[in-house]
Amino acid sequence: MFTTVLTCAPDAPKLEIPLIEALRNGWGGGEARWLARGVAAEFDMPARPDTFATVQTDMDAMGIDVNIVASGNRRKRLLLADMDSTMIQQECIDELAAEAGVGERVAGITARAMNGEIDFEGALRERVGLLAGLDAAVIDRVLAERITLMPGGPALLATMKRHGAKAALVSGGFTAFTSAIAARLGFDWNRANTLLIADGKLTGAPGTPILGKQAKVDALEDFTAEMGITDADVIAVGDGANDLGMLTRAGMGVALHAKPAVQAEAGLRVNHGDLTALLYLQGYHRDDFADA
Repeated sequence: MFTTVLTCAPDAPKLEIPLIEALRNGWGGGEARWLARGVAAEFDMPARPDTFATVQTDMDAMGIDVNIVASGNRRKRLLLADMDSTMIQQECIDELAAEAGVGERVAGITARAMNGEIDFEGALRERVGLLAGLDAAVIDRVLAERITLMPGGPALLATMKRHGAKAALVSGGFTAFTSAIAARLGFDWNRANTLLIADGKLTGAPGTPILGKQAKVDALEDFTAEMGITDADVIAVGDGANDLGMLTRAGMGVALHAKPAVQAEAGLRVNHGDLTALLYLQGYHRDDFADA
């Protein structure tokens, strides 16, 4: 059995009963259920329809995300999340680069790396090299003044944890940022790269080994083993090419406002909703959300 889940941006409700019923009838689905009126709805059906890709594209143009998930084991026991442009709205290295006066150059490298056009490790070394000599105190200023949480993140963490799940923040970014964001949102673990500092300034080199795509898969394997669960019990979310390993391994792999190359390979995609869409994909009703 499968479940079709329709979501949209919470601040711009677009779902209407005639649209939901037309899709349900066309796909031979069961009774439709509201998860959040105007924002999220679902219905069950016996098989994945052949027209899914076409309908998904059409709905996307309307500002609606449509995804199909297996009806069983929907509420996951582990959230595995990327940080930059996923749990926060920025790319931390781009914000540091802006402070160093090399923002545009670094942002261009970041975009190419996240779309899988260039090697992640080489791109990281190149970008960090451009930060050499930057005062380390800038990190705290960037955290305080430039970094904002992705909408829906606090509700996602609080709700899953209230229902017994754990959460891990795994990033190709830096521990100086993941430790702060993890503490703020309530993640149980965080893993990331390190920025080497000498005499109060960035050296222009990252610590080794560099954590990239494989490191996120390794994190999935480590945390599931520690919890005694399987890949099927994990929901992973990210936006870049270095997230694809964990997205394709997890029971639910969600590409959030992702690069085109990532959307093409990830099992689920959210282009219009915020991080609360991950709760609706797991079958949570709006009334189930924890106060975040």
